[in-house]
Amino acid sequence: MSTQAALAHFDVPGPRTVRNIRILTVVGIIGVLALAAFVVYRFWVTDQLDPAKWSPFTYVDIQEALLLGVWSTVQVAAVSAVLTLAIGFTFGILQLSHRKWITIPARFLVEVFRGVPVLLLIFIMFYLGQGTLSSFWSVCLGVAAYNGMVVAEIVRAGILSVPKGQREAGMSIGLGRGQVMREILLPQALRAMAPTLVSQMVVMLKDSALGYMVNYTDLLYVVNNIGRDFNNLLPTFILGAGIYVCLNLCISGIAKLLEKRQSLKVAAK
Repeated sequence: MSTQAALAHFDVPGPRTVRNIRILTVVGIIGVLALAAFVVYRFWVTDQLDPAKWSPFTYVDIQEALLLGVWSTVQVAAVSAVLTLAIGFTFGILQLSHRKWITIPARFLVEVFRGVPVLLLIFIMFYLGQGTLSSFWSVCLGVAAYNGMVVAEIVRAGILSVPKGQREAGMSIGLGRGQVMREILLPQALRAMAPTLVSQMVVMLKDSALGYMVNYTDLLYVVNNIGRDFNNLLPTFILGAGIYVCLNLCISGIAKLLEKRQSLKVAAK
């Protein structure tokens, strides 16, 4: 739709509407500034802006500890992501099988694992494998078990969103069910469910912070120790939150880059 066509369907606001929009904009800006001022005031009166609470972050050993925590978080997130996608695509496709002896157990497992809290799954993995399973793998398996089943539902819904005519067209030219799934349905479904998959990967990264509960030395574990050692929990948690935001932005950026490359490949064909 062209710009002119879009404007043709847009009603130009009248003077009263314009005035109301301006008033709401000013009120919104004032509200945001007031909230920011209140937060700064609370930080001030509780001595959270004291340089002594922020100076530990300039120490080399603290910076190295934070980097180690970030690396540990990235490691568990990367392994969990691979396991999550493998579980998700496997069970997502199994749920669409035409054999009931496959679909019924697959759907049952998906509903069971989706209904169990991530932390409980991590504890189950940790205590079942105590002595043979490290805290790293306990976190990876617990996070992947939950998020993998969520991804399974995303995959199932994404494949079902592809028009039925695509499947029928593939079958009509002699392709088997597996070929139709690999060559026709999955490529189209991936483009549709890519944004949701990225969102779930961000959730998975945040879920990995629960490894702190089984003494996995990830970013949250390091941040908590630094905050307790220097009695600056709030500044340290704010810094940790900022690092998590940066990691999530990196995931979103990589996903957008891959999506752009995929779109270029499709356009080239």
